[in-house]
Amino acid sequence: MTDPEPRDAGNPAKPVRAEDAFDVAAMAGWLRGHADPAFADVVVGEPEVRQFPGGASNLTYLLRYPAGDLILRRPPAGTKARSAHDMRREHDIQAALHPVFPLVARMVAFCEDADVIGSDFYVMERLDGVIPRRDLPFDLTPEGTGELCRSAYDVLVRLHSVDVEAAGLAGLGRGEGYVARQVAGWTDRFARARTDDTGDWSDVIEWLAAEQPPDVGACLIHNDFRFDNLVLGGGPPGPDPVHIVGVLDWEMATVGDPLMDLGGALAYWVQADDDEFFQGFRRQPSSAAGMWTREEIVAWYCRRMGLEMTAERWRFYEVFGLFRLAVIAQQIWYRYVHGQTHNEAYAVFGPAVGYLESRCRRLLGGEA
Repeated sequence: MTDPEPRDAGNPAKPVRAEDAFDVAAMAGWLRGHADPAFADVVVGEPEVRQFPGGASNLTYLLRYPAGDLILRRPPAGTKARSAHDMRREHDIQAALHPVFPLVARMVAFCEDADVIGSDFYVMERLDGVIPRRDLPFDLTPEGTGELCRSAYDVLVRLHSVDVEAAGLAGLGRGEGYVARQVAGWTDRFARARTDDTGDWSDVIEWLAAEQPPDVGACLIHNDFRFDNLVLGGGPPGPDPVHIVGVLDWEMATVGDPLMDLGGALAYWVQADDDEFFQGFRRQPSSAAGMWTREEIVAWYCRRMGLEMTAERWRFYEVFGLFRLAVIAQQIWYRYVHGQTHNEAYAVFGPAVGYLESRCRRLLGGEA
């Protein structure tokens, strides 16, 4: 078995965790018979399989074939939220989006036969480049870092400008009332994922229900837009390191309110002046010298999209983004507490939920 590092520069996959292993021979045999013909020369033989360490929700694997690398996505084991982990939906959104938004990978195959590896799954091409995780994998000046930030959020503006009718994705939308449905839906998910140590979020939930604004519009939204879901063109002396060549993880994409997408994205944005606890959960290089603050990102995005914004108006989207993040963390914590996953990386999710509760309350009290 060869050293995987040269073909994994910037985002190395790891050995597959025992609880996430699957029948590689069965998968490879199925894929040979069902892959898009464009990939027929790739899916020859049986690949080496590695697992990417991220992915607290759906699981992501590297399939290393002699002729090239592919990516496999599948749901995790354990109890699932009713609308989560829909592999067919995730596959079909990307298949439709690629022709009009080429930062999406090409799809190779979708499998709905759970007998193959124990769940449905899909396989896609691997986009060549570097994924910026906790820290930048190459040196940039503060000016270069600022340009990278601008490039990233320019991609979000481009996504929010996609013609969903032309892409055949208008059916993802459910009409007006997206904000209200999100508040109700995430509140329900939170109630169903409670554990004995879950705090009292009633005042935050009541505030969100009372203060929710009407939708500002409907567009295609990613719903998990972060730097570690972007693929960069590479670092010096390679291609332009601030050029975005791909957007990953379309699990929660839908047609909805663009400001809700931005609020969700910035819930993960840990900037340089945030407190020590929040810094401990940073998963992207958002605190690097030259990165914009959350306030600067909101102002730039709203100018580009022609939206008027004030600090008081933005507060709802910021609080909702943090609440939604807390629900995601609580769902994972629920799985960990009930022994549905034994990944020790999830042991910190319980304290994270408590921290996000206090952060929401500070915002409700008018604190930054």
